[in-house]
Amino acid sequence: MSGKYDLVIVGGGISGASLLYTTAKFTDIDSIALIEKESEIAAINSHHTNNSQTLHFGDIETNYTLEKAEEVKEGAELLAGYLENHDPDREMHAKRSKMVLGVGDEEVAELEERYEDEGFGDLFPKLRPIEREEIGEIEPKVVEGRDPAKDMLALQTPDGYVVDYGETTKSFVAEAEAEASVDVFTGTEVTDITPTLEGYTIETDAGRFDCDATVVAAGSHSLQMAKELGYGQDKVLLPIAGSFFLADDLLNGKVYTLQMKKLPFAAVHGDADVHDSSITRFGPTAKLVPALERGRISTVKDFFDVFGLNAAAFLSYANILSDRILLPYVLKNLLYDLPNVGRKQFLPHVQKVVPSVELEDIERAKGYGGVRPQIVDTKNKSLDMGEAKIVGDDVIFNITPSPGASTCLKNAMRDTHTLLEFLDGEYEFDEEAFREETIDNFPRGDESDGKKAVKPSADD
Repeated sequence: MSGKYDLVIVGGGISGASLLYTTAKFTDIDSIALIEKESEIAAINSHHTNNSQTLHFGDIETNYTLEKAEEVKEGAELLAGYLENHDPDREMHAKRSKMVLGVGDEEVAELEERYEDEGFGDLFPKLRPIEREEIGEIEPKVVEGRDPAKDMLALQTPDGYVVDYGETTKSFVAEAEAEASVDVFTGTEVTDITPTLEGYTIETDAGRFDCDATVVAAGSHSLQMAKELGYGQDKVLLPIAGSFFLADDLLNGKVYTLQMKKLPFAAVHGDADVHDSSITRFGPTAKLVPALERGRISTVKDFFDVFGLNAAAFLSYANILSDRILLPYVLKNLLYDLPNVGRKQFLPHVQKVVPSVELEDIERAKGYGGVRPQIVDTKNKSLDMGEAKIVGDDVIFNITPSPGASTCLKNAMRDTHTLLEFLDGEYEFDEEAFREETIDNFPRGDESDGKKAVKPSADD
């Protein structure tokens, strides 16, 4: 196997697939290849059991600033519009209510301030505050058994998209493969990337590819490949493995709890599974692991390749993990995967969402969970919140922790413009057509519609 292409994309998760879709369908680039090391597309973090299935808009994620929410919102609307356009039978997604829940005076006040004073109510017209009675109408189990003396408030929206990111990835690839300019190679592992006078030579275990430009969208491995080419020397990764617990039919939609301050990880939430609404999933946990892929011992070596075993990396880890909030959080999360002990330790998080749940009602979701690479800046010895993008000479490396899946099409749109610059302006990007196929299909409604209660349908 070998070939010469204008563009080669390394990585067949949702990040690489969304770029393949965007460049194949909306540019006139002559030849594009996607290379994926697994035998199937979306086999790792994009698989529906390995992420929280949430399309993040920034409306109920209380660790987002207004500025970050504004950035994420357009990305989520692009993907939601794609799903509305390409998935009318809802095989890849479901749409349900979602809310962030505040219990007690302090949390209620925090949500009120967020909605009224910080501007989230203005940024998200469909978002609205609801109190105990209406919370109970939409999510009965959230109110049942809760102390009636405690004040309750939720910020609720009907835009609770639950997404099978694996099937969405496959949809992107199928759309792209309809174009004559596209080749997709699975079961093909990249072993080396070498700069040439005309671009790059990509060596794989199945042959050689030559290209004018390349994008590496290989999750945690993107930084590993970047470092091999001399890029990203001031970055290392803090790989966080997320696990989940399962229960029977407790929630109709998504219910988030308030984010603990200073933590980059999502607050524990409960939501009905995208394909089976009778299953409720709680999580994720956040366990530090020295590997780039969950359950693969072979990627421990890859982690140390990225880590570098140098003083700057060790000092950065020490500075981050010495935080009086983060360190206890990381240590406590180590308990959740332990047999018997884990369920007991995690139960209070579930009861914060559904008070009546008992220990025998939940079980650890075996085989669920992936690795979310948190990026560490070794110059500032701090965590970088959000995705990392390294742009080099005719090459882009994308490392996309949450909400990378939610913003995949926005990221792809941005990368497409950069790629056209790499390719000396020989090709064009029809961004208007791209938006017509994606964000123009996002159902906005008017403000009055957004302020009405929306209960999930039985079909959802």
